[in-house]
Amino acid sequence: MKRLCLSGVLLTMGLFAEAHAVGRLADVSVIDRDSGCALATHYYRGEYWVAGSPGARYAIEIRNRLGERVLAVTSVDGINVVSGATAGWGQTGYVFGAGEDYQITGWRKSDSDIAAFAFTPSPNSYAERTGRPANVGIIGVALFRERLAAVVPEISRLGEVASASPAPAAPTARAADSFAKSSGNIAYPAYQTPAPKLGTAHGQRESSWVTHTEFERLQTEPNEIVRIRYDSMENLVAMGIVPPHGRTPTGPNAFPGVASRAYVPDPPS
Repeated sequence: MKRLCLSGVLLTMGLFAEAHAVGRLADVSVIDRDSGCALATHYYRGEYWVAGSPGARYAIEIRNRLGERVLAVTSVDGINVVSGATAGWGQTGYVFGAGEDYQITGWRKSDSDIAAFAFTPSPNSYAERTGRPANVGIIGVALFRERLAAVVPEISRLGEVASASPAPAAPTARAADSFAKSSGNIAYPAYQTPAPKLGTAHGQRESSWVTHTEFERLQTEPNEIVRIRYDSMENLVAMGIVPPHGRTPTGPNAFPGVASRAYVPDPPS
């Protein structure tokens, strides 16, 4: 049974917030694993943002919209979620069949387990703990379409063969640099944020099985890159990405009443 998720929609000048997926070749959402609901995305200055809560586990849900396989090279805080390397386009990723969807729930530790993603203050993030704090606060998915011939080993979630895959070739410095530059690091004015910046922790171990498959990319650069930035709600408000609580959009209100009624009453005679 699917869980019903309730989310708010907010429209103001230059700001749009709604729980929905991002992307064309695939729908990419950030899922709160405790509620099962997608976090609302806030579109601001050309970027998508979500608000996380410290300690909350989350997943990156990817749904292939095409009638063919796609490869999703996925990064969190500038780090490849499969290999732990500083993220680059030429690295390993997850392969999705036609119309297939899957939730990436953590840093992959082996073919059978992961360390769960959880929002945490930046100093406790996996990126900072491994000396790579520059790109904390962003999720990236580089999507590749497939050639007919399959020759490059990549990780798949399909449970068919549990055999080890050869290690992927290290990306060139140019490829890694290109991925970092495309991660949407836009300079914002300095704000006095009320809460520490959020990153992603190297959380508790959980079972998560994958097998290996082969995938030849249609081209060397991604067919699409999806970027979603994140921070706490307090910090998004301080940066002006989300309006303060209590501010309401102008215009007609679809639900102006506060009293509840059982049925529609007759109009005045």
